[in-house]
Amino acid sequence: MSSFDRNDTSVKVIDIVAEKLSLDKLNIVEKSTLQDLGADSLDSFEIIVKLQDTFGIEIDDDSADSFSDIQNVVNYVHEKRKK
Repeated sequence: MSSFDRNDTSVKVIDIVAEKLSLDKLNIVEKSTLQDLGADSLDSFEIIVKLQDTFGIEIDDDSADSFSDIQNVVNYVHEKRKK
């Protein structure tokens, strides 16, 4: 079990997505997909890199490809995060 608060993880993930996509974070909900939010493949890649740097984790391609929505991203990051 992670020693980090899931809400903290969620807030940070949403902040990263909002910053990268120039969106108001209040418009991002956990059921949103990156595609729904207007992310193209380069945006998605850059978000993954930022998540890895921010949380001290590695996200392999298979895991990244399986991210269906923000909730899925938050759950994965929360389980793996080291900082």
